Amino acid sequence: MASEKVPVAVNEPSAESPAPAPAPAPPTTADEPNSSDPPPEKPSDQRRRMFIILSFWVLIVLLGLPIWWKTTSIYRSDLPLTEMMEWADGKACKPVFPLQVTVQADSLQEQEAQTLLRQTQHALDDLNDFTAHHLRLQLAPRDAAGSSEPKVDSQSAVTIRLVPGDSTMSSSLDPTQPVLDITYPPNSVPSHSSSSTPSTLAAYIATELRATFAEEQAILSYLLSSSSPSPSSSEARTKSLSPELLASLEKRTTRALKYSHTYHLTFSLFTAGASPSTWDIDAALAEYIRPVLDVLSPIHNFTVDTQVQLYATPGVQSEVLSKDDLVSFINAAEWPLSPSIGGAPTINFIIYIGNQTVRLSDPSESPEATTTSQSWLVPQWGSVYLLSLAPTTTHVDVPALKQPLLTFSSHLLSLLGTPETGSLPLRLSTLSRIRSADLLLRASSTLGSLARLSLALPSISIPRSVADGVSKTLTRLDRACENLAAPAALEYARVAESEAERAFFEKSMVGQLYFPDEHKVAVYLPLLGPVGVPLVMGLVNEIRGWVRRRRERAEAARRKEE
Repeated sequence: MASEKVPVAVNEPSAESPAPAPAPAPPTTADEPNSSDPPPEKPSDQRRRMFIILSFWVLIVLLGLPIWWKTTSIYRSDLPLTEMMEWADGKACKPVFPLQVTVQADSLQEQEAQTLLRQTQHALDDLNDFTAHHLRLQLAPRDAAGSSEPKVDSQSAVTIRLVPGDSTMSSSLDPTQPVLDITYPPNSVPSHSSSSTPSTLAAYIATELRATFAEEQAILSYLLSSSSPSPSSSEARTKSLSPELLASLEKRTTRALKYSHTYHLTFSLFTAGASPSTWDIDAALAEYIRPVLDVLSPIHNFTVDTQVQLYATPGVQSEVLSKDDLVSFINAAEWPLSPSIGGAPTINFIIYIGNQTVRLSDPSESPEATTTSQSWLVPQWGSVYLLSLAPTTTHVDVPALKQPLLTFSSHLLSLLGTPETGSLPLRLSTLSRIRSADLLLRASSTLGSLARLSLALPSISIPRSVADGVSKTLTRLDRACENLAAPAALEYARVAESEAERAFFEKSMVGQLYFPDEHKVAVYLPLLGPVGVPLVMGLVNEIRGWVRRRRERAEAARRKEE
């Protein structure tokens, strides 16, 4: 029987029936990008961004940093710090003063003079306990003409003229030239066959020479001990000085002014009333002060001015001034005292017209020993003289000014640090050597301070002018050290001290002392912050992206191999 095909009905969706739910999407893996993420960045874009960031950093490193370093770096000239510290520590120069002494012995035979010279030198060496000060004797050439005038050698500190006399020995210093006259009896001359033991005449000459230069040796010993960096050597030198002498040297140092090539002298006439109103100061200065200034001209230069001040009331009204009144006598608030002119220190000399005196001792302690004076010296400032005149005096003439100006000339020498003993030529030559040693020590100390400052502050500027000043100072110090006994040493030491002071107080260096590193940080942070943060963060992000991409490629290659 034939089979029949039965049609199968297919259910078609009607309009009323809801649409079937869409099949769920297959789950995505981590390797497949999410449809909500931005499209992957092209490799060319990544390289472009990396090149842009690198170009900024290349410009900063190769152009910006060098320009910043060049424009903000502090210039520091090379200084010979080791040599500077050697001068400051006293290792570069041992001050030695070999003084030449010429002996003029035309009255003696040649062999007798040589024997006397040798014995005197031995006696001097035995008496000398200060190794930095040497006296070296030499015999003056004989004068064929037989002149009795001393032949003064400009290279000698002093010339000894031996003059035969009576039975006693005596000595005297020439007041106008560095000549020491020694009179000796004929029987005191040693023969050429005498032993090495000093004769009476040789011992006497050595003793007189030692006494002549005793104050100079004491002052130089005090200077060297005061500036010595070693306490042991300083104590050794001061122990050789007596307490009285040490106190006198300290007083002298306190009284004297600091060395200057030029001083300004001001001579003032002060009076409490309307008279006297005029004075013959020009003629008096030419007669009593100018000769002293001419003698001091090889060591110092001077400028002079004068003034008259009427109705000048002193700070003390008493007729008899005690030592305590001297401090307040000068009425600096009302008296128009001249200031320094041209940078040179001023030394004031005041003549006050008034019936006043200075009592030097207390009458309650010793009435019979009470002494008075008309003048007093003000340390490192000047001098005051109280001049008593008749009430009717309207003009001060030259004779009335004689004693005040002579006093001022003596005080001027004291204020300049001149030794107190010996003739004036010897005192001035001693002053030249003392000032040379003082300036040499001060310049050496300044070099040491500059070297320590340079080491302590690495950020301080050292301009080229400082290095040039140090070089000039070292050159002059070497020359001064080699010629300490010669007059040229003073000029070398003066230039060295001036150059050292100028180098130490260089304006550009002093300004750096008030510019600390904290100030630099405060200046740079507001400028570098807005620029540096985007550059640094951009570089960090780019490095992170490069590391991530490299890690993804490595993982993809590993899965591919699996």
